[in-house]
Amino acid sequence: MSFLIPVKRLRETSSLLAFHHPSPSYKFHVLIVPKRQIDSLSNLDPQDTTFLTDLYSTAQSLVDEFQLKAYRLIVNGGEYQDFPHLHFHLISDI
Repeated sequence: MSFLIPVKRLRETSSLLAFHHPSPSYKFHVLIVPKRQIDSLSNLDPQDTTFLTDLYSTAQSLVDEFQLKAYRLIVNGGEYQDFPHLHFHLISDI
């Protein structure tokens, strides 16, 4: 996976990357992106246990590391999805 905008990788596994959002909308705003091209949540194979396990363990470790007291893990789809690659937003006002 190559980036047009340089990012500092907070987490990287065989199936995903996590990095600070380049234009954050919250005090804490991290994107979690699968390395494999998946257009949207509706195209995610529920049998893709590697990605799903990595997604949840990455979110949990970031919550712990940054000591987030209140947070949300958001995925947009359909007309709410601005970018045609599945991605999750881990957000907090810390």
